[in-house]
Amino acid sequence: MFYDGLHQMARGRLGRALSSSGAIASLTLGLAAGGLAASQAVYADDYPDHAIEFIVPWSPGGGSDALMRIISNAAQETFGQPMPVINMPGVSGTIGLKELAQKDPDGYTVGQIHEGLMAANATGLTTLDWDDFQPIASLASSPQYLVVNADSDWKTFEEFAEYAKAHPGEIRVGATLGGIPHVHAAMIEDAIGAQFRYVGFEGTGARIRSLVGGHIDASIGDISSSLEFVKNGDLRFLAVGSKERLEQTPDVPTFKELGYDDLKLSINRGIVAPKGIDPAKVETLAKGFETLSRNPEFISRVNKAGAEVEFMGPQAYADYLADVDATIKRLSGKLAR
Repeated sequence: MFYDGLHQMARGRLGRALSSSGAIASLTLGLAAGGLAASQAVYADDYPDHAIEFIVPWSPGGGSDALMRIISNAAQETFGQPMPVINMPGVSGTIGLKELAQKDPDGYTVGQIHEGLMAANATGLTTLDWDDFQPIASLASSPQYLVVNADSDWKTFEEFAEYAKAHPGEIRVGATLGGIPHVHAAMIEDAIGAQFRYVGFEGTGARIRSLVGGHIDASIGDISSSLEFVKNGDLRFLAVGSKERLEQTPDVPTFKELGYDDLKLSINRGIVAPKGIDPAKVETLAKGFETLSRNPEFISRVNKAGAEVEFMGPQAYADYLADVDATIKRLSGKLAR
């Protein structure tokens, strides 16, 4: 376990403190049962002992805000302290993250990021990047689909790819220019050796409505934005960027099973802290979020919000962010179009 050494030291100090009062026997029994051991791993050194501010750098009501409020609402039970959401929207999420980077790394302010931060960095929107923060955990993953109008001739991704390669610059793809939907479309371009014509939109809802109306030919979408239109027969999912087919769309193949192993298209909303936070507090937070990720009620709420629960701890999340950052920087020339 990450930081096992710190955990053992904490247990040793606790045992010595209790021995004079004869409570060591009770502690031993508790550790044998496993419950107190887990508790001490999460709540070592009485942290947290008051509320942890949770900066969400997006407006209330959006996908990030909805998912982070599910986490916030579960914080009291998970950590024994509230984790109130502080919305700080602006400039593609960079205003709130700039505020977070300047906070005291005392463990009492965390914030939410996703892949959009790396896109904003690659396109010059901000000098901040993922490694200006300490990754804590990623909890909510929203797999992304390639979506087309149901009236199009493309019934499969293979048909779409063949047409795109034969007609460079003809397919109109809706995207938030310089954002993650743009990155995902550029990844598809790169994988199939094609070139799209991009049409910019401020958000997912606007571009999906434009796709339904036939004003663009394709877009990147997700369950929450697009599934009802698919069920109504207005749109069609051609492929999804998840590891496996999703329960909600069992007939939609993954890019991986179609032979595109590198097309991992998802928005992973994770939690970071200011650089310099005590490693023991990182472990405390990560352990709590890992426990939360196994809670059936939490999983159900995240699923209803159109996402999947996919936990990554501090090192795994850092590795993921570094990999995404490298991909985005490699494709940055496409994002400037």
